[in-house]
Amino acid sequence: AVNKAEEPQNPPQLGHLAIIKPLVYLTLRLSLPDALIRLPSGSRLCTRRSSGAAAPGSGATIFALSSGQGRCGIAVIRTSGPSSGHALRILTAARDLPPARHASLRLLSDPRSGEPLDRALVLWFPGPRSFTGEDCVEFHVHGGPAVVSGVLQALGSVPGLRPAEAGEFTRRAFANGKLNLTEVEGLADLIHAETEAQRRQALRQLDGELGHLCRGWAETLTKALAHVEAYIDFGEDDNLEEGVLEQADIEVRALEVALGAHLRDARRGQRLRSGAHVVVTGPPNAGKSSLVNLLSRKPVSIVSPEPGTTRDVLETPVDLAGFPVLLSDTAGLREGVGPVEQEGVRRARESCNFLATVVASVGAQSPSDSSQRLLLVLNKSDLLSPEGPGPRPDLPPHLLLSCLTGEGLDGLLEALRKELAAVCGDPSTGSPLLTRARHQHHLQGCLDALSHYKPSKDLALAAEALRVARGHLTRLTGGGGTEEILDIIFRDFCVGK
Repeated sequence: AVNKAEEPQNPPQLGHLAIIKPLVYLTLRLSLPDALIRLPSGSRLCTRRSSGAAAPGSGATIFALSSGQGRCGIAVIRTSGPSSGHALRILTAARDLPPARHASLRLLSDPRSGEPLDRALVLWFPGPRSFTGEDCVEFHVHGGPAVVSGVLQALGSVPGLRPAEAGEFTRRAFANGKLNLTEVEGLADLIHAETEAQRRQALRQLDGELGHLCRGWAETLTKALAHVEAYIDFGEDDNLEEGVLEQADIEVRALEVALGAHLRDARRGQRLRSGAHVVVTGPPNAGKSSLVNLLSRKPVSIVSPEPGTTRDVLETPVDLAGFPVLLSDTAGLREGVGPVEQEGVRRARESCNFLATVVASVGAQSPSDSSQRLLLVLNKSDLLSPEGPGPRPDLPPHLLLSCLTGEGLDGLLEALRKELAAVCGDPSTGSPLLTRARHQHHLQGCLDALSHYKPSKDLALAAEALRVARGHLTRLTGGGGTEEILDIIFRDFCVGK
């Protein structure tokens, strides 16, 4: 993706400051919108529908295609509800159900005409030992559209069965206690994960790490609340052990510290879900477009020796070292020769005004106190003579790169991985990340409520503060949630999940 024509015909004299021109600057922006990676239309394998599922346990049996749309070797169709076993008997014309949780080869036939539909593997999952907690059946059929359509129509003709709404299988699992709300969110993130880091984080949340943590905190508050209530009711009778209130106060203050630590994660978990923004910026003909093409492994930007080829901000979603990134190629920073290029330069300057400020101060900045993380990259290192002088010794910390030969790319990718891990968090280590604004809201609400816990002044108000704080933790994992919140969460699922 690198055009040799972009390189100057005559190598510069290394005794001059020509190395300053081929600079590429990367900035990792921390102020991110909720969703930065925009996939092209139709890239998702499953069809979304608005949530409007009937309440779980209403007696209806649901069915849907659970695997991806389109032709495939095997397609999975599943049912959930009390009529699942009846539907399996009707489609297989069998008196008895197959052994539970064992794959059995059966001929599927249309119950209306008796016409064979497919020879398929069927699995019977009697409740409550199933994904939803209800009786479930899976039909593993050949993935041709005609086969899938025929089996779905046959299931629709069985009395008591209806097509599932988006997320209805998972909603039934939640209603039946198979998953808590944070695990449901982890499952949704796992289905939509596009990078290794996203997959690891989603799997940790699906395994219940965040839910277990919140339940432990809720148990701490429940115990403290019980002690405070007991002291209110029986404190004057001297029937309580000494130090009950003191112990409750110690545990509550320790919980405040833990909550504060999680809330100081700078929205890393949310960034891991939605993606970080990496902006490539620098002077004209520094090789910015070549670098974007190299990192994205496709010809995103036009490469040309003519200055001002890139006249707008070009964005592409990429997987950088396992992290989701929106990579932006910008116009070279110079005085534009026309209105179009001038607008592109203006937009590039919005990403980073660096020539007079960033390069001069990047060496003095600490990553912990900077609102933008910066990597200084010196491109076209292939023009350096092995015997000649290197870059200026007074430059800030930098990386050498040749987009033409690829030399230095591994070092750049490792540097980007470290920066992205700092921005998005490392999902393979440490405490569970807060991946949604809802998590932040409830933990902040819990911490705010605990700030009113002052048993030395008023025990009744202190008890109420503990109840409010505990309510936030309960709602975080799904207890006491409103239907509107549940609708928003389950709307993110595909039909069949």
